[in-house]
Amino acid sequence: MSFFAPRLGIDLGTTTTLVFVPGRGIVLNEPSVVAVSVGDKKILAIGADAKEMIGRTPESIIAYRPMKDGVIADYRVTEAMLRYYIRKALGSWNLFKPDVIVSVPAGVSSTERRAVVEAGIKAGARNAYVIKEPILAAIGAGIPIHEPRGHMIADVGGGTIDVAVISLGGIVASTSVKCAGNRIDQAIADYIKKTYNLAIGDKTAEDVKIQIGSAVPVEEELTMAIKGRDLLSGLPRTANVSTNEIVRAIARELREMIKAIRNVLQETPPELAADIIDKGIIMTGGTSQLRHFPELVFRRTGVHAVLADEAQFCVAKGTGIALEHLETYKKTMTTKRG
Repeated sequence: MSFFAPRLGIDLGTTTTLVFVPGRGIVLNEPSVVAVSVGDKKILAIGADAKEMIGRTPESIIAYRPMKDGVIADYRVTEAMLRYYIRKALGSWNLFKPDVIVSVPAGVSSTERRAVVEAGIKAGARNAYVIKEPILAAIGAGIPIHEPRGHMIADVGGGTIDVAVISLGGIVASTSVKCAGNRIDQAIADYIKKTYNLAIGDKTAEDVKIQIGSAVPVEEELTMAIKGRDLLSGLPRTANVSTNEIVRAIARELREMIKAIRNVLQETPPELAADIIDKGIIMTGGTSQLRHFPELVFRRTGVHAVLADEAQFCVAKGTGIALEHLETYKKTMTTKRG
């Protein structure tokens, strides 16, 4: 490690990318979206500017997410996105190449992990390290992962839910399922289309989830007026939707996520299972903030679930802590020197 080399932690998510700089905290929180022109494949905008274009672009421009389910789907575009984030986080006056840690879902293959490392080096990192998301989420949530006790973490993001049991700094049992926040948004859009004959965009579906969504039925419902296009007349129209309708609309997706948690619990060695019953399941990631999600986990598994502080920032904070203690976490990562 060079004394001068700046350090960056990047939580490269399907929907959002966060950049963490030790000492400064999270310096960048932008959507993982890139706008590309169709003809010459030129990159026109990245991050927040590109997200504004989703669903609003002429045919000659596509705004899309190069990270599909937490894995690099488009290598060249991901590299450009990483370069943009590194430059933006460090400022143009920076002369030194940074040491970078990038998070990847627990289920990615070693080839996919290497692809992320390569993209990091090509994007201007001096050394690139890759650590699995559940480990980073656990570190960021303040879990002492190196002790010989079982800790269970469920990291629910936009593209994947990563569930892992961690003991002695390593993953004992884990799964990564491609059903998370984006699938919930899709289910909400489908439900509104079927029930109200109304077409809504991804952003509206996400707003519905955040403002009135819940994982379990509630007695005092919230309602929201949603605007979209009437599928019969083709004209703009508004409809009112309430919380318990959304609970029904997303039940299947939530079942799939609970199944991922149950599967990992079933694979957990008995000694560690006992620890988990004592300590509960720690939930991190943006989608874990869906109202009453921990309660649903408790109802379906019998294990107490707790939402971590600043759940959506746990992985990014974990990268920051890992950067400060690189030696300690060496054995959990894939490395490449530039």
